[in-house]
Amino acid sequence: MEPLDDERLRALLPRLRRFARSLTADAASADDLVQSTLERALRRRHTRREDAALQAWLFSILYRQFMDERRRAARWHRVLALVAPQQEASSPSAERVHDGRAVLDAFEQLPTEQRALLMMVSIEGFTYREAADALGVPIGTVMSRLSRARDRLRTMDEGHTDLSAVLRVLK
Repeated sequence: MEPLDDERLRALLPRLRRFARSLTADAASADDLVQSTLERALRRRHTRREDAALQAWLFSILYRQFMDERRRAARWHRVLALVAPQQEASSPSAERVHDGRAVLDAFEQLPTEQRALLMMVSIEGFTYREAADALGVPIGTVMSRLSRARDRLRTMDEGHTDLSAVLRVLK
């Protein structure tokens, strides 16, 4: 089992931030997510399985933290909808408009589960098994979601011939 020390954690920070950014689509939220992930990992390091790879374990914690926060936010939105008057939708902010590249726009439109898997496998180099373990899903689910994500990207972005090369630019 890989030790949980400062050097290993620092080496994984850029990958964790990149993964968090792909999930949240916001740099500040991504940094908060990485911080809460590291806090949880350090607080619960004794619960880590002997055979668990450090990177997969941290990505798993990060993904679960993100999903928990999404569910929590959805509950609060339902509560607020009951007590607060409905507001009209506002136009997109300048931060959301700045990204004009079609591939990244298509990537952001993918469901979270598909984005997470594409990021882990295509960008971070996880094996299907490592991604399945990190997300707590069967390997068949990983393969199915990846296939649907790649098909959807191809459909949304017919102008690019090699999407994997474009996605690798994110590194």
